[in-house]
Amino acid sequence: MKIDLHKIKIAEVVKDYKDSAEEGVSAYGGKLDIRPKYQREFVYSGKQRDEVIRTIKNGFPLNVMYWVKKEDGNFEVLDGQQRTISLAQFVNGDFSIEFNGRTAMFHNLTKEEQEQIMNYDLMIYHCEGTDKEKLDWFKIINIAGEKLFPQELRNAVYTGPWLSDAKLKFSKTNCAAYLLANDGGQLVTGSPIRQEYLEAAISWINNGEIEAYMAKYQHDKNADELWIFFQNVIAWVRKTFTTYRKEMSDVNWGELYNEFENQKFNADKLEKEIKELMQDEDVTKKSGIYPYVLTRKEKYLSIRAFTPNMKREAYERQNGICSACKKGFSVSEMEADHIDPWHEGGKTTAENCQMLCKECNRRKSGK
Repeated sequence: MKIDLHKIKIAEVVKDYKDSAEEGVSAYGGKLDIRPKYQREFVYSGKQRDEVIRTIKNGFPLNVMYWVKKEDGNFEVLDGQQRTISLAQFVNGDFSIEFNGRTAMFHNLTKEEQEQIMNYDLMIYHCEGTDKEKLDWFKIINIAGEKLFPQELRNAVYTGPWLSDAKLKFSKTNCAAYLLANDGGQLVTGSPIRQEYLEAAISWINNGEIEAYMAKYQHDKNADELWIFFQNVIAWVRKTFTTYRKEMSDVNWGELYNEFENQKFNADKLEKEIKELMQDEDVTKKSGIYPYVLTRKEKYLSIRAFTPNMKREAYERQNGICSACKKGFSVSEMEADHIDPWHEGGKTTAENCQMLCKECNRRKSGK
């Protein structure tokens, strides 16, 4: 992994600054991709933006920035996007700030004041290496300010035509993926511009192996396979679960689709069971109801545990004797168990609690 620190003057960085809105933002003589197409939008507040300029005006150090070197020799901003845009916008005359006792835009400043800004040295790391080296490095960087999300870090590593097309579909406010997943109720949590829709889609299609998928398709011309898969998942969910509930946004739909897409389900029957489970106070993780009704695995439901008082009451009632092996144990050597199993209608109540030794409880649970 090669990481070089460079001092680059603001004048050089903001040269040929161009903001093409959704088509991206560039500068540094066209060699710096400040905000690649359909990446996260500018989110600094006016106050944060102004503080960047005041830091420069006072000659204080600005936090270091990170640029990743691309295969064509140009650069893409990994960290420092919003600071760079703030500087470029000010020099471009897009906003004014209080400057030496007066409100001024860049062109209102004296020649000396302008030179003070333009000659300020920004501390910028150039990073290049293998995909794995870059990703490992970016994960441990202490990124200040508006922190990058995991998928934004991956995007900095696996740049290429595939990613550009994927961002178009998954990484823009009101992008196609967002509109599809929210038509009839939100099915994906998070924000497209923070890359969470793209992250979810890749995780779904490749069983959580996001980096492996991005590495495999990095140089493909488009992300059509991912987009078609995402559409199929959403269509399957809408067909299988006909009544929308807010808990559906927290479900790993890709995992369920990959396992059950070819099975036929009675949507009305599923809805009836889901409605009953939603009203069951022992089910503490309501989003887990959806994988449960397909897999029948209770682990998804986080069934309410017996309270310490319930356990103690059962222990005393049993005189410390395990209900299964009939041997005596201390309370710390025993675990609570449903007498009548939850799936057979048993509730998490004191009357339905029994204490088993750890060995018997694990044997009963098949652990």
